[in-house]
Amino acid sequence: MKDPIKVAVTGAAGNIGYALLFRIASGDCFGKDQPVQLQLLEIPPAMKAVEGVVMELNDCAFPLLHGVTISDDPNVAFAGVNRAFLVGSKPRTKGMERADLVRTNGPIFTGQGRAINDHAADDVRVVVVGNPCNTNALIAMHAAPDVPRERFTAMTRLDQNRAVAQVAGKLGLTPGAISKMAIYGNHSPTMFADFFHAEANGKPVLGQIDEAWLKEIFLSTVGQRGAAIIEARGASSAASAAGAAIDHMATWETGTRPGQWASMAVPSKGEYGVPKGLIFSFPVTISGGKYSVVEGLTHNAFAQEKLAATIAELESEREAVADLLG
Repeated sequence: MKDPIKVAVTGAAGNIGYALLFRIASGDCFGKDQPVQLQLLEIPPAMKAVEGVVMELNDCAFPLLHGVTISDDPNVAFAGVNRAFLVGSKPRTKGMERADLVRTNGPIFTGQGRAINDHAADDVRVVVVGNPCNTNALIAMHAAPDVPRERFTAMTRLDQNRAVAQVAGKLGLTPGAISKMAIYGNHSPTMFADFFHAEANGKPVLGQIDEAWLKEIFLSTVGQRGAAIIEARGASSAASAAGAAIDHMATWETGTRPGQWASMAVPSKGEYGVPKGLIFSFPVTISGGKYSVVEGLTHNAFAQEKLAATIAELESEREAVADLLG
């Protein structure tokens, strides 16, 4: 059997962390032949709760789980880790502006980035789930100057999964029939789900669904899905967010299938006119643990307008935390 890999999860006692941990321990993310050692980070008031989570993990008797440690110190939680899920962040409260949320979470991700820089394994890969995840990833990346920038990513796979589900439902298909559905930009209502290049059963979606529905209903539904779930169940997405985090990291591990893309928010190198350095979601292909942005796609005036809006939002967020970026 392979040697265990060390996997850090922050906010481990929260709803998303709780939904995530059991799937990692069961082999859903890294494979049924890959042992894992979980290293869980929580804030001091939640340490008692995370002890209960560990009890449950132990009671599941997962064969692949080779140990669990808990800490409220990032320097301990990130020691030697190979993979990191940064889930924990302060939630947005009533009346809070997005810029305020960015500022509130900034110091958290500065500290975690420094701890990853100083203590993580050389092969560490990071996905930021805690919102606003793009800019939180940007902050963590800048706090870890010794870690290659491409190792820091943010999760827009949830948006991709939501978009795929909406198109599949509209066409009466299963999600597996939908391919090349890409998310551009921020994990926020400004993100752009690019239906122009998406395919259903290998044929363009645009020829199978009315364009007006795609522009008006589809984009709005995907962009506001998180709010709709909160309205319906009284709590934010947890299981679907955890599932998307698993999808993100598992695809990074195993690669994309031929004819498929994955959506990942990664450091921009200027692709599609996106300012360099922004953590921006693009369609990517992955092979051997390395992702490459899908280039050469054309975007019409409607798509360019959507891209401009999400770029502007991310630039505004970056400006709000400029003092944390060194």
